Amino acid sequence: MRRRDFIALVGSVAAGWPFTAIAQRSAKPIVGFLDIRSPEQIGDRLVAFRQGLKDAGYVEGDNVTIAYRWAENRPERLAELAADLVRLKVAVIATLGPPAAFAAKAATTTIPSLFVVADDPVALGLVASLDRPGGNLTGVNLFNSELAAKRFALLHELVPQTKRVAVLVDPADTANTTSTLRGVETASRAIGLQLRVLDAGNNSQIDDAFEAIANERPDALFVGSSTFLNGQHVQFAQLAAFHRIPASYALREAVEAGGLMSYGASIADALRQLGAYAGRILNGAKAADLPVMQATKFELVINARTAKMLGIKVPSTLLSTADKVIE
Repeated sequence: MRRRDFIALVGSVAAGWPFTAIAQRSAKPIVGFLDIRSPEQIGDRLVAFRQGLKDAGYVEGDNVTIAYRWAENRPERLAELAADLVRLKVAVIATLGPPAAFAAKAATTTIPSLFVVADDPVALGLVASLDRPGGNLTGVNLFNSELAAKRFALLHELVPQTKRVAVLVDPADTANTTSTLRGVETASRAIGLQLRVLDAGNNSQIDDAFEAIANERPDALFVGSSTFLNGQHVQFAQLAAFHRIPASYALREAVEAGGLMSYGASIADALRQLGAYAGRILNGAKAADLPVMQATKFELVINARTAKMLGIKVPSTLLSTADKVIE
């Protein structure tokens, strides 16, 4: 090769290096979002997640891409979807609920993964400790299952004539169901109420549960907390209204859809925190060094219109302490 040709070749390669580096630096990072449900069941929660990312300096479609993966209420698909996000080489994976969190945990030990769960993530085996999670996982603990006893007591305060309560649980979410039942059983013994526990982990079981409710006519309904159950809030609110049964839920969305009352952590606040953590990781933070955030905002929401329809007079004590009363 002639000397001037060699110099020209080297010059052309060297000239390409900065452009390649610039292209790599300018490529948008990808955030994976994994959920067991369908996007229609998430609704406005994604707005809060995007706001958390924005607070950290990342705007979807501008300087970050979000790759959504929905299992469409088929938990067996979660492993495949998590593996797909790993193949996509996302910078971080955000998950809602234990099934999605464990799918991400099984799929990768290197890509940072974030979770929102209602149970203690240490007891679940997701992290080593709350302060120093270790590994590649951290996230937000909602405490909704731990709040079951408090929510049960609030339901009795709202409907004091209650003697028998139907409790809907998701048998597939073993940890959540166990802690929920522990809470409501303790509360029911203290108050002296009878419980009827019904499985509602899929649409067929929901139909069977409400058929039992129609036949047995309990005085009130307590809907447990799980990723699946929370996603069915519109269906539960409609069925409870149809059967004219006072019902309590973990999340305010059910009350906004026509349910009677809810008490639990703010899921919107948790999703905003999740988005902010995703942004911090994009900025260089390590999941192992980010402590698990614990929900500090708990909401009591009452639908006064539904109470009136059911012939329930809401005690002034509850009206004065409620975070929101839907008139």
